[in-house]
Amino acid sequence: MKVVEHFLSIQGEGLQMGRLTYFVRGAGCNLRCSWCDTGYALSDSDATMDLSVDELMDIIGDVGSVCFTGGEPLHQKDAAEFLQRLADAGKTTVLETNGSMDLSVVPSSPNIIISMDVKCPSSGMQDRVRISNLAYLSRKDQLKFVIADRTDLEYAETFLREHPVDTNVIFSPVGGVSLGMLAEEVVDRKLDVRVLPQLHKIIWGDRKGV
Repeated sequence: MKVVEHFLSIQGEGLQMGRLTYFVRGAGCNLRCSWCDTGYALSDSDATMDLSVDELMDIIGDVGSVCFTGGEPLHQKDAAEFLQRLADAGKTTVLETNGSMDLSVVPSSPNIIISMDVKCPSSGMQDRVRISNLAYLSRKDQLKFVIADRTDLEYAETFLREHPVDTNVIFSPVGGVSLGMLAEEVVDRKLDVRVLPQLHKIIWGDRKGV
């Protein structure tokens, strides 16, 4: 597994927010989002270490919650094996994926939470979403929209109307959109979504490894 970094911290995003979590960040991504905050993990050459699944399991140890992220974690050839090992070990595992990779490779387990992005227009990658992936999301999973402006919000609203999902929908603000502004828009539009911040950035700012 080509890994950029691994570290123990608190989950800053999604429904597991605030939970002690071990993070494994894989190297390489097939997208280039304009507002990406992990530009240091986009290429295979960004990897600082090459670890086997066994080595990663030993490193994670007895931590009960894991976040497998990137880059794009499904870019890793050992991704499915790693996820299965984590699930078999009883670890609550969040897979943070950009929505463009085939989710059929993800093992089916109550311990695996898929956190799938739908890229909005501000990302420049809105045409890369794999609609067929929506069928793999259940009520334990989450569908995330990063909202940078009103165009993104309207895109997300239209997407959800055209593609109803039975999963947790998360709106997260970025750039010039504040948490308060986004919350007010969601209330005004009566959207059944969760408005959530990036907790780790509130606590530690833009530091890496947290």
